[in-house]
Amino acid sequence: MRTSEKPVRDAPRPVNGSPVDRPTLSGPASRKLPVPPRERKPALAAVAVLLIIGGALTSTLLVMRSGDRVSAVGVAEQIGAGQQIPVAALREVQIADTGIAYVPWRHRDQVTKTFAAVTLLPGTLLTETMVTTDSEEVGPNRARVGLSLKAGQYPSGLTAGDVVQVIYVPGNARAGAVPQKVLVPSARVHSVGSSERGASGLVTVIVDASLSPQVAAFASTGEIALAVLPGAR
Repeated sequence: MRTSEKPVRDAPRPVNGSPVDRPTLSGPASRKLPVPPRERKPALAAVAVLLIIGGALTSTLLVMRSGDRVSAVGVAEQIGAGQQIPVAALREVQIADTGIAYVPWRHRDQVTKTFAAVTLLPGTLLTETMVTTDSEEVGPNRARVGLSLKAGQYPSGLTAGDVVQVIYVPGNARAGAVPQKVLVPSARVHSVGSSERGASGLVTVIVDASLSPQVAAFASTGEIALAVLPGAR
């Protein structure tokens, strides 16, 4: 009889003459280092919650305030410095209530009794610092003089509020005429308009009362010219 033989499993072949070690689950590689528990910081969490709540309240307040509108006084036409503010040059403007001291529209009647402290341009929102109750240009020692000027006797683009020199220019170099000279070194232009015929410009200037007779006399003979002083306001 033949004796049955059990097959013998091949042993792992050595690599480079060294036996191959089989990793086991109980080896050191399968073990994990202990992780320390996380430290809780309740103070930081509370601060974060407060910041979130504060930001939400601030955003809500800004949205609510942006919806509040007030009526303010706006400038619709240019007003020269020293001029009394006419009601026709004002308009009502709706703005957000941001706390800035704009003049309320309900005070527009009081505004018309004041004078522009600086040149006011269209689109400007009026504040109390832009107006004054007194004006050096319109006082007891000042006078308004109307001039009828031809082209070349005043610069183009002349507007109310400009500061000009009033110059005497003798016409046609007549015999015995006084050489040209500056009659008023600094005068404020009160208004500028055109005559109905369009041949001459009607300009009103504010000068010292002591000089107004001389300016008016030379203006009547057409011997007055105006020169703008740039930057003077």
